[in-house]
Amino acid sequence: MNWLSELQIDGLTEVFNIGAGRAAASLSEIVCDEVQLSVPRLQLYNSSEINAATLTLNSLRLGAVKQRFSGPFSADAMLLFTEERALEIVHDMMGSQVSIEDVAEFEQEAMCELGNIILNACLSSIANLLNLTLESSLPSYTIGDTDGVLRGIISDANQPLMLVLHIDLSIENRHSQGLLVFLLSTSSLQKLVSHIDRFISGI
Repeated sequence: MNWLSELQIDGLTEVFNIGAGRAAASLSEIVCDEVQLSVPRLQLYNSSEINAATLTLNSLRLGAVKQRFSGPFSADAMLLFTEERALEIVHDMMGSQVSIEDVAEFEQEAMCELGNIILNACLSSIANLLNLTLESSLPSYTIGDTDGVLRGIISDANQPLMLVLHIDLSIENRHSQGLLVFLLSTSSLQKLVSHIDRFISGI
């Protein structure tokens, strides 16, 4: 990850970790049970390097919640889960009143809500800690074969960099692994890093 120094990686990880904590607290209120989100493991790629093997995705189908954020820097933010994990999470969010067989009917609405909570918590954390103002679009949810979803994600030539955060989500002792993905232009990454440097110098 030659784009970022070790100190910058640590700073970004800390900012996102605070956001993950806020997201976990919000999700706990929805499911009425403890939700834990792990400390994110952060990696930076060129979009051309991205495929299922790179991201350690071993499922044929993938669900993706996407939001657009804009401000001093712009990014497309996405939350990725394998289809089977997405359905399990929706079932946990909906509670025992919905059978696992009926979960698919609520998948889009519930995953948009989940993505909105996690993505906004992370970006709000960035905005607050770095003293920025960021605006977001409404979330959208797509599901499809893994290769097709990934091709759609990386198709924007103006955003050649992909910041990937590996997270572990635990609801009622059920563990799911997901990815937070931020597509950035080179200039947006440079602006984000400059703000991270100011954050680090102020600690």
